[in-house]
Amino acid sequence: MVYTITVHMTAKSDPESIRKLKNKLIEASRVYSKDKETISWFVMQDVFDSREFTIVERYEQESSQQYHLNNPYWKTFDPYVIPLLAKPMDLRRSEELDTSKDVTVD
Repeated sequence: MVYTITVHMTAKSDPESIRKLKNKLIEASRVYSKDKETISWFVMQDVFDSREFTIVERYEQESSQQYHLNNPYWKTFDPYVIPLLAKPMDLRRSEELDTSKDVTVD
């Protein structure tokens, strides 16, 4: 089952914080997408509020996250990102549902 982490972030309202966060997330996606057992590492910016960002990390399984956390880049991420945020990150962990089979909806 695919293990997914979704992270919502709100940048501080100044344009420099928004720019820096956006660029760091793009860089992070390019680095983390290459990690072993990482299916995808997407970053998105809200279309209505440029301060709002979302990361969707998809791994082959929960234990695959170890490659992400052991990547040397990980140590640079939070120290750079956290000062740019208006509030703490909202992180959610999920397992994707199997949609390959028909179901009956009562």
